[in-house]
Amino acid sequence: MMMESLKEALDTADLLHDRGTIERVITDMASAIRADYAGSRPLCIVMMNGGMHFSALLTLELGFDVEIDYLHATRYRGETSGGSLRWLRHPIVPLEGRRVLLLDDILDEGHTLAEVSAWCRGQGAAEVKSAVLVRKRHDRCVDEAYADYEGLEVPDRYVFGFGMDFHEQGRNLPAIYALAEED
Repeated sequence: MMMESLKEALDTADLLHDRGTIERVITDMASAIRADYAGSRPLCIVMMNGGMHFSALLTLELGFDVEIDYLHATRYRGETSGGSLRWLRHPIVPLEGRRVLLLDDILDEGHTLAEVSAWCRGQGAAEVKSAVLVRKRHDRCVDEAYADYEGLEVPDRYVFGFGMDFHEQGRNLPAIYALAEED
């Protein structure tokens, strides 16, 4: 059954992680990043649209100056499964010689993260690391895809909220939900 509205989805969805849990995990992740980037000013690249909320809180928690840019690359185009990567916007800040930290909402199969990481290295980045709010629990990740910093784990279900969308709805929900499992 295809649910059409966010309200219908929320009525039967499972709450996976509430806002308090998300904020605590982001604070812990910021502490690890702060230790790894001591004395440097990395270029944080927000992967839009999903990475916006996570990135805003994370960069505020870092406690040191960072440069921020964003990119928009998608495989989904409003669908629930991805195709080839389509770039809608590349970062404007030059990456040559920079320590780059990619910030995204979710690591699912990792195709987007792997391709974006490779693109950053191709632009001359000295280092490319990534931080994701959630990692989906399964064994389908592409070999080149991993996150250096992971916040939460979610089951292999359709998840939404806190940056992740339900048919372009619900990105601004303050918690993370999973659609009810079908019988």
